[in-house]
Amino acid sequence: MKYRLLSGKEKLSSIGLGCMSMSHGYGVPNDEESIATLHYALDLGINFWDTADFYGNGKNEALVSGVLTTNRNKIFIATKFGFKQNPDGTVGFDGSPAYMKTAVEASLKRLKVEVIDLYYAHRIDPNVTVEDMVGAMAELVQQGKVRYLGLSEASANSIKRAHAVHPISALQSEYSVPEILPLCKELGITFVPFSPLARGLMTNTLNVSELPDNDFRKALPRYQQQYQENNQNLTRAFAQLAAEKGCSPAQLALAWLLAQGDNIVPIPGTKKRDKLKDNAGCVDVNLSEEDLRDIERVIAQYPNTGDRYNEANLKWVDKN
Repeated sequence: MKYRLLSGKEKLSSIGLGCMSMSHGYGVPNDEESIATLHYALDLGINFWDTADFYGNGKNEALVSGVLTTNRNKIFIATKFGFKQNPDGTVGFDGSPAYMKTAVEASLKRLKVEVIDLYYAHRIDPNVTVEDMVGAMAELVQQGKVRYLGLSEASANSIKRAHAVHPISALQSEYSVPEILPLCKELGITFVPFSPLARGLMTNTLNVSELPDNDFRKALPRYQQQYQENNQNLTRAFAQLAAEKGCSPAQLALAWLLAQGDNIVPIPGTKKRDKLKDNAGCVDVNLSEEDLRDIERVIAQYPNTGDRYNEANLKWVDKN
């Protein structure tokens, strides 16, 4: 494994491990295989693990703790707060200082650790000022409960306001917001792309029609019938580039992301050891300038991939 620095300080594996799919959103969990995958991540030198209190309503943090507690000095653990299940079954968001104080205690208890390495606000709450939210998060650093602060899916303006209150060490988002990338580099913020394989799309193996009904991708615009032809053409062309390069499509996609800047640490998610092994191989894929141009050409050729969120998710998009 190769390594990068979080905001120039902490040594992180060049790719992290997104743990959400082990407990949330992607069909039926398999705890036994997930635990084996977590152990295998350690064998591969993948030390940057990402979870959230909302994944499986706390179950993902509890699952991760089974490996985290006995390997604490080998793992840089990140979790998030904000999303919560309402009594009526709908999803709400609360970025208030009061809620955060209860959420962090619950996460510490489930993770069975004394300090969280990186604590994210899962979104920007339109009903709470960024300054109040980050100010309360900064108190957690002062109390020794959290080491570094992060934001997820925040706008450039929100990032600037937050960073003025307390240094923001990481921004988590999909790699799709051009104005964010130079800002992160300017402020010394590590950019952490989640879903760097477009939730499996870029592996050229995803068949949406075969997904179980409880897989949340079936409700997202990008995976609907009207975008199928464009996305199949995109992934086939991308897979051809990967074959010519002698790597898998997943490895090529992740290598391309790593080539965009040394402050980028993607966190592909998986609950299977074979997928984890394949993803980890991206650090050994060296891309030439010609390779990068070929990838950009294919991406530009098939731009109509569809929106990444549906209407229910869009209300949490930061417009500040």
